[in-house]
Amino acid sequence: MPRAGSIFDGREDAATNGLHRIAIQGERGSNSHMAALEMLGDVEVIPCSVSAEVIDAVLMERVDAAVLPIENSLHGSVAEHYDLFLTHPVRIDAESLLRIRHNLIAAPGVKLEEIRSVLSHPVALSQCRRFLESFQQATPVPFYDTAGSVKHLMEKNLRDVAGIAPELAAEEYRAQVLLPGIEDHAQNFTRFHLLRRGADAQPKGLASANKLTLAFAVEHRPGTLVAALERLRDLGIDLTRIESRPVLGRPWEYVFYVELRYEGEAMADHAVRVLQPHCTLVKELGRYAAA
Repeated sequence: MPRAGSIFDGREDAATNGLHRIAIQGERGSNSHMAALEMLGDVEVIPCSVSAEVIDAVLMERVDAAVLPIENSLHGSVAEHYDLFLTHPVRIDAESLLRIRHNLIAAPGVKLEEIRSVLSHPVALSQCRRFLESFQQATPVPFYDTAGSVKHLMEKNLRDVAGIAPELAAEEYRAQVLLPGIEDHAQNFTRFHLLRRGADAQPKGLASANKLTLAFAVEHRPGTLVAALERLRDLGIDLTRIESRPVLGRPWEYVFYVELRYEGEAMADHAVRVLQPHCTLVKELGRYAAA
């Protein structure tokens, strides 16, 4: 049986598909690290400082694939990643959902009453606002990464500092969880995509694709976006998400990213074809099984 969260059906796995080294943005112990392990199992996770470095590692074949977040149920989309998918020859092969739990983590032996500063990524701090408002003895301090905050306090042997990070960060850096589950909302999920080079063969053992991500741009005149979306409606395709991003160097023009649920590959093929007469750009970013 496949493990919970796995993108494979049990007959295949990451190793048999040549997926051994997986790039993530952020440090080991982060939510991206957790997502990679849930999706793929026992793989080597390669941390990268920024998302562009992740994409570069994939394209230069320093890694076999990447796992990047695309949307959080509370914070919204990761717009930068849409831009990277459009401008680089990568393909979405799978997606997964990760339940986000924020924990207050400190060095071993440190007591809660000793904490005077709490470090974490700004998004994590904002998702723990109620706890931080009640924890008046400590000052929240934005940091570049959730797991990075735990790595930092352990490397510097800081005894009055805690980080907000996944439990995996405590395991990775041999820290301790002072308080588990300090997030404001239990329904906090992040959706992740598995990315590979566009020319790579499709991994074996994935569930049948029923979701398509497309990028398209329309002429800058009245009615063009409506006309494009009406063509998708007429096909009976379920439009589950639409996101717009500005076109660099062309003020007030946009690229639209849509996620579509479909039945059968013929319907997906038709969706791409019907958009083309109404668009100046159509790029398929991936077909995969909806999480």
